[in-house]
Amino acid sequence: MAKFYVAYDLDKPGQNYPNLWDELDSLGAQRVQDSVWVLASNSTASAIRDTLQQHIDKNDRLLVVQSAGAAWQNLMFNPAKL
Repeated sequence: MAKFYVAYDLDKPGQNYPNLWDELDSLGAQRVQDSVWVLASNSTASAIRDTLQQHIDKNDRLLVVQSAGAAWQNLMFNPAKL
């Protein structure tokens, strides 16, 4: 299984996106920073993007990156646990 990092910018301050967070939870993603999540999946970055973009507005930004390696400090969740 590959690890993917998902980052987003919700363009309008104050908007609430519980459906996006619920979808990330259903994918087994863990929050590592306020708007960055990590997940392990057999899917592709494009397929994950397609799934998540259904839960954000057209003006929001979404980035899905497959990781070949990572380094971190003081994250909210340790990606090595996936």
